[in-house]
Amino acid sequence: MVIGQSHGLWQKNNIGLWTSGCNLFTWNNLPFEQTVRTPVEFKGVGLHSGAPVTLRVLPAPAGRGIVFRRVDLDGFEIEAIGRNVARVSYATSLQKQGVLISTTEHLLSAFIGIGLDNAVVELDNLEVPILDGSAKPFVDMVLQAGLRRQRKKRTYLRIMREIEVREGNKFIGAYPAAGYSVAYKINFAKPIGEQSFEIDLSQDLYRKELAAARTFGFLSEEKAMKNMGLIRGASEENVIVLTESGVKNGALRFEDEFVRHKVLDLIGDLALLGKQIIGRIVADRAGHAMHTALVSRLLKDKSLWEETTEIGQAHDLVESVASAEHSSRGV
Repeated sequence: MVIGQSHGLWQKNNIGLWTSGCNLFTWNNLPFEQTVRTPVEFKGVGLHSGAPVTLRVLPAPAGRGIVFRRVDLDGFEIEAIGRNVARVSYATSLQKQGVLISTTEHLLSAFIGIGLDNAVVELDNLEVPILDGSAKPFVDMVLQAGLRRQRKKRTYLRIMREIEVREGNKFIGAYPAAGYSVAYKINFAKPIGEQSFEIDLSQDLYRKELAAARTFGFLSEEKAMKNMGLIRGASEENVIVLTESGVKNGALRFEDEFVRHKVLDLIGDLALLGKQIIGRIVADRAGHAMHTALVSRLLKDKSLWEETTEIGQAHDLVESVASAEHSSRGV
């Protein structure tokens, strides 16, 4: 099947894959908010700035959400929410009153993946450290420190009506469904080509199937990107380097690591909704700009979703799948 010419067929054929139920909401025993038990510290460099940075994840009270704090700028705080999205191209950045936080997607993806709702993230520079290019170091260190359940029930953003964003042959859509599932397709130049991946998000699945997937780039584009002021911190230790013949720097962690990393990025960008999603996300050749465009559209139109602390029962799942399947026929 040619991607880009059969979005509706792909959506219809894949919606039924999730009717067996979703264990997303059994992550942390009960659907209550969580914070980190003790502070966690990371040191590294920014992927694009190349600047050294120390990042600390601190406990936060229930209802606080994820807040970035620039300790090098008198503790200025930027909430991890869609209204603060500044610019997106090769990474997602937040900005408030001229203060910038760059490359937030891996860290925010890790927080969603492990069910961390509230934290203050301190940085002493403008960019989140790239570490090994994946979300795994964030996941491992935060879980080693431990999560603490809070008394406030978690509020979810349940998709009630479909929404789709299209740009040429690129596409992303959100559909009513039980649980939180993502299906993604990519089509890059060789040696990647076409890849697709689907996941029913739960802690175990995120850690096993997504967290370790690393960012990637083509060696042929290195000079041009550096001329644009990008990838100054990139190295073979934090990026999968690709040539026409294959991977330059070692074995892949997954055969389809590239599309898995795109899913990881998407989850991090959708975290800017400020709440975990109950719904199904389908993307084809999308990127950070389209991910955050979907966030913006959702936040602007409150008729597309509702806030709920109720996860939903089996009959809700059947109704949601039927609704999403019906909507896909018109694509």
